[in-house]
Amino acid sequence: MQLIDGDGNNRGAVPFEEALAAAEEAGLDLVEIASNAEMPVCKITDLGKMKYQSQKKAAEARKKQKTIEIKEIKMRPNIDTHDYEVKMRAVRRFFEEGDKVKLTLRFRGREMAHMELGMQLLNRVREEVEPIAKVEAEPKLEGRQMMMVLAPRG
Repeated sequence: MQLIDGDGNNRGAVPFEEALAAAEEAGLDLVEIASNAEMPVCKITDLGKMKYQSQKKAAEARKKQKTIEIKEIKMRPNIDTHDYEVKMRAVRRFFEEGDKVKLTLRFRGREMAHMELGMQLLNRVREEVEPIAKVEAEPKLEGRQMMMVLAPRG
């Protein structure tokens, strides 16, 4: 087997018994690092310390990863231009943060008779965010609400 001593020096090909004796002499463990077919690689190290360091690396990696959230923006079909622009600024900010956006249009009373206004509004939003986002769920009507889900590109 290929042996790496406690200092990180490569000792070359060594019989198993000799490697085990060297590990006991150093007061450390003999740990198999790579078990390829021809020549397994073993290292003389403290197993507890090695496990602790690998747990620390895994915890650090978990801390750095970002969870994707779904942010919801609620609108009405006859939204005013300024209100629409404010909502669109929020949508763009959510995409920059890497979050998905769920657009919800709520219809009230007689607005139910004019579903095409809601579709026009959602299509307008889709066209505006086309360069930075893609449609993940097409607009669909559920009761008095129309919903569409957008996800950032990239």
